[in-house]
Amino acid sequence: MTHPRYFILISLLAIGAHSLEAQTFYDRLNELNVVTTAMPMLNIGPDARSGGMANTGIGLSPDANAIFWNPAKLAFVGKGNVYGGLSYTPWLRRLVPDVELMFANVAAGIGERGGIGASLRYFSLGEITFRNEQGEEQGTYRPYEMSLDLAYALQLSKNFSGGVALRYALSDLAQGQVVGGQLTKVGQTVATDISMFYQGDEFSMPDGQRGQWVGGLTLSNIGAKIRYSESGASDFIPTNMRLGGGFNWKLDRYNRITLLTDINKLLVPTKPLRDLLDTNNNGDRSEIIAGKDDNVGVIQGIIQSWDPAAKPDGFRELMREFMVNVGAEYWYNDQFAVRAGYQHEDVTKGNRRFFTMGFGVRYNLIGLDFAYLFPADQTVRSPLENTIRFSALIDLNQIMK
Repeated sequence: MTHPRYFILISLLAIGAHSLEAQTFYDRLNELNVVTTAMPMLNIGPDARSGGMANTGIGLSPDANAIFWNPAKLAFVGKGNVYGGLSYTPWLRRLVPDVELMFANVAAGIGERGGIGASLRYFSLGEITFRNEQGEEQGTYRPYEMSLDLAYALQLSKNFSGGVALRYALSDLAQGQVVGGQLTKVGQTVATDISMFYQGDEFSMPDGQRGQWVGGLTLSNIGAKIRYSESGASDFIPTNMRLGGGFNWKLDRYNRITLLTDINKLLVPTKPLRDLLDTNNNGDRSEIIAGKDDNVGVIQGIIQSWDPAAKPDGFRELMREFMVNVGAEYWYNDQFAVRAGYQHEDVTKGNRRFFTMGFGVRYNLIGLDFAYLFPADQTVRSPLENTIRFSALIDLNQIMK
């Protein structure tokens, strides 16, 4: 005879399955649907100056780090000026002890209207012990990713410039191990950034103050998909749109404030909603019931990333894919800086919401910056919490004189 508890359990499971089937389409529209890519490190802000302002950098005054945020700003570095930079970020230290991002860059003004830049990013994933299917150790390795960038920018008018960057990216994650029966290989790709920058004329304000509007747009990581095995699927790299603007406010001879806002959106197709429960009883659990297939080419993927019909929740999901960053920077006598910022991302797209703070000092040819990140919701632990960044900027022009 069937035990009453078993009957109750079976009944509850049946009711639950029916409810899940009935609610699948509507409830799953609001579930986590993060847009994922290979090599996400290509979108990690590497420097402490922008890091202290929640990764706002499109309209920030030009420096050596412009090659990452907006290559077009290199055109305003200034004739004969040469700047270098080094940055270091211990990454995800709440989870692992040895993941880190390093960034080295240089920027130089060329002629009256041009600028060039170069940078190297190195992302170490720490020490990992590989094991086979029987659990036997196959060796200890240090997977890594890196990218090498070259950029050129030109002033198209007194206030407007355009820039382009060429990027070679390499991802060595499994280091020749056999995964899922397939021999892995190093993933490689080439990508480009296209950017614009506007720097308005200064204008007078009450009490002798001065103001200036700035803005820009960067389309980054436009490039081929990356593949980690000969027969495996290829993955999108994080093609991204970054649109931003800001206001430079000179209070007096010694004090100035910069206010910035950046909006980011991945230009990668959203994953569709699939019929995991086989509600049509046709044996196909991969059938798309909302959205469009995300297994498309790069250009089609960029177009599809803007198409509400390609997303399970339509226009509402498109709006959820925009990430907003706001930041502020205060300088005293161009020597001491204090920074703060906030980043907001929808809960269904990763929920990366945090505050940042930072400070900087400049003395002669050296500049030092520090940034610290802490989550906006203290009740929800974040792997990014307590992230710190360190940067050093060097006026190479002074050294070469």
